[in-house]
Amino acid sequence: MLSDNAVLFSLSANEELASSIAKILGVRLGERHLHRFPSGEIIVEPIDTVRGKKVFILQSTCPPVNENLMEALIFIDALRRSSAKEINLVCPYFGYARQDRKSKPRQPITSALVAHLLATAGLDRIVTVNLHAAQIQGFFSCLADDLTAVPLLAKAIQDDIKDYKDVVVVSPDHGGVNRARKLAEIINVPLAIIDKRRGNNLEPEAMNIIGEVRGKKCIMVDDIIDTGKSAVIGANALLDAGAVSVMMAAVHPVFSDPCFSLLEHGPFDEIIVTDSIPLDERFKKLSTVKVVSLANLLAECIERIDKDEPLSAVFAAYGLHSN
Repeated sequence: MLSDNAVLFSLSANEELASSIAKILGVRLGERHLHRFPSGEIIVEPIDTVRGKKVFILQSTCPPVNENLMEALIFIDALRRSSAKEINLVCPYFGYARQDRKSKPRQPITSALVAHLLATAGLDRIVTVNLHAAQIQGFFSCLADDLTAVPLLAKAIQDDIKDYKDVVVVSPDHGGVNRARKLAEIINVPLAIIDKRRGNNLEPEAMNIIGEVRGKKCIMVDDIIDTGKSAVIGANALLDAGAVSVMMAAVHPVFSDPCFSLLEHGPFDEIIVTDSIPLDERFKKLSTVKVVSLANLLAECIERIDKDEPLSAVFAAYGLHSN
């Protein structure tokens, strides 16, 4: 339950998730006005009073990324100018997170730019889920808490798989090893790694598999499924190496084209994702796709922030020790 001095708003990106969180917290969503002008410009303003209140905004910066980002920036500015006491952005999926460093000369570090924009607009705290790189927290000059949904994915996997005798968790690349190891530890199975590289055309290529997958039921785990190319290439490499089956678990279902065509008749027995990003109707119809909700996790975080209680209890309850 939120205090009388707190209000929860939803912008366009996560309205269904926001409604679930509001129901858990026993509050109604704050009223706001959002309008798009013929020129494409946006205005977002609170209808409910926010003077002296702790405000929570739920908004992923998922596709359409720039539209959703501008909504958040404009609303934060409106709240600051309306004398909100504290502005908190709950951003389950943080867009531009893959542009977190310069991989070659003259490239921008866009995740740092977005962090600076949010802080400049007036943000006091951001809560994210499975940032692509945990170090991105350091780009924010405001408070930043990065949760992980891996234990929630593990619970969904445990509901579906009863015998772990021939199960192995697989990281699709070296960058996701910590995430995969966390899942492997939770369900107590071995770990394998795909040595993935990108060719001259930047397309992913599976090179070698480190670990034993022959005769195994493989669970690939990643933070994002975007176009699905890397996931499918990795799954096919596992099957070619003798894996019996491949399940995919990913936190953020970005699902950009041509992902649907790749997954519709793809190599996965099941694909487990969270509701950090709402699913397109096409993907809702795929029998292989299962969605795990972040609502309880985020609701508990919001309630504790509202009451000025430590988030450590949430981290402990959900096993959230690392990204």
